[in-house]
Amino acid sequence: MIKLYNIDGCGYCAMVRTVLEELKLQYEKIDVPWPQFQRQEVYQVSGQYTVPVLIDGEKTFDDEYEIIDYLKQTYSVKSPQK
Repeated sequence: MIKLYNIDGCGYCAMVRTVLEELKLQYEKIDVPWPQFQRQEVYQVSGQYTVPVLIDGEKTFDDEYEIIDYLKQTYSVKSPQK
């Protein structure tokens, strides 16, 4: 299952959540504290303290634009070519 390390008041996290919802993907949202020094789990999975962080299987992303590109390229339903 896809995991998203998130803060609800974070605009970059909201961008990722919107794409996840548009693609109708199920994911586990893991809310992290505002103070970066309290985000030990984020650091353990990504090597840095900022969010959003998305984990999909063996892949880890820590940039909202990379996450969105990955989700759209991996999970978008392609319309049939005519």
